[in-house]
Amino acid sequence: MALWGVLTIAGVLVAILSRRISPLAALVLIPVLTSLASGFGLRTSGFVISGIQSMASIISMFVFAILFFGVLTDAGMLNPLIHSILRLVGKRPSRIVPGTFLLALLLHLDGSGAVVFLIALPALLPLYDEVGIDRRILACAASLAAGVNFLPWTGPTLRASASLHISTIALFRPLFPVQVVGLLFALGICAWLGLKEERRLGRNESLSASYVPTSDFSQGRVRFGINIALTITVLGAALTGKAEPAVCFMLGTVLALIVNFPNAEHQRLQLEAHAKAAITMTAILCAAGCFTGILKGTGMLAAMATACVHALPAQLGTHIPFLLALAAMPLSLVFDPDSFYFGVLPIIATTAGAYGVAPATVAQAALLGMHTTGFPVSPLTPATFLVTGLIGIELGEHQRFTGPFLFLASVVMALAAVVFGIFSF
Repeated sequence: MALWGVLTIAGVLVAILSRRISPLAALVLIPVLTSLASGFGLRTSGFVISGIQSMASIISMFVFAILFFGVLTDAGMLNPLIHSILRLVGKRPSRIVPGTFLLALLLHLDGSGAVVFLIALPALLPLYDEVGIDRRILACAASLAAGVNFLPWTGPTLRASASLHISTIALFRPLFPVQVVGLLFALGICAWLGLKEERRLGRNESLSASYVPTSDFSQGRVRFGINIALTITVLGAALTGKAEPAVCFMLGTVLALIVNFPNAEHQRLQLEAHAKAAITMTAILCAAGCFTGILKGTGMLAAMATACVHALPAQLGTHIPFLLALAAMPLSLVFDPDSFYFGVLPIIATTAGAYGVAPATVAQAALLGMHTTGFPVSPLTPATFLVTGLIGIELGEHQRFTGPFLFLASVVMALAAVVFGIFSF
């Protein structure tokens, strides 16, 4: 069974990395074929259903989180906040670069790195060019914000949760102080880059005039206040575990639609506008349930983990999370998120479990770099090419400049995780 498991995972990795078939097709077709070939026959369907059922709450949370933040963004909730940040930064690099980080952090509230880059980069590029700031710094600041800001509804957290059948909130809550450390470190990097650029350009107080964007950011104050209160309430209830996250986002979506789009037709159009993103990821998560359900149901996963335990030096077993946290960001350049979280992470988690390490700890270690800090420079993610295309820089140039800062952020968070007792050296 260990050999069948290796063949299954290798087949999925090769299929995804070679781009021969989509991740959705690979995660369904290959494990079904190996299950049938290894003699499980029609029992395979039971494994598939079991895997999908185990992820029902994760899938529903993701669907309504996408709809919730999509509706609020379309309603203009973020616009006054964006406007305030852009007016505050003026034309001094020492303010512009940290301001870029804060703006990108705000835009990443919905968990989409692509949205961050599509909005922040075109909006700020004219300002960077006008002042003379290196464009690579704009790409770096936005990448740090989107990379360090992993949330319960972002792709990596959802994949880790689905792969190991652990609640997204259970994964995220212990990591919250670690993320705060990472965000403060990233903000410090941006402040340092801004000061460095200001010295290079010789800017002074006379050039601190406000930068006024051309977009219209008008919005009713009452509706803005209601949207902010609704967001705080939904996130507070979901993140503290007072209520099921899926229920929180479901009710939040309904209220956001009623408050901002009272007309039934407008509500329908809003749902249709964000349906594509929700359905695409939902299909991937169902396929992941098929994959993990078969690996567990057939015993392939347990057999592979047993083989790894016999091969791994005993003294390294308890250090797996820390080693994974350090390697996760560079591994983003080799593995795409689906192949790692659904193909590699379960083996690592099961192997570490033989040494008394909880699966959640392994997942948390992976989230400190694997397509979180790693995704903005990975050639395996479309968002990387979105950054380089919008900024007008070469991929290698972006990787050389931004990659070291992203890796440092991962290292800092790994050390913070040790300090907070999530895992040890």
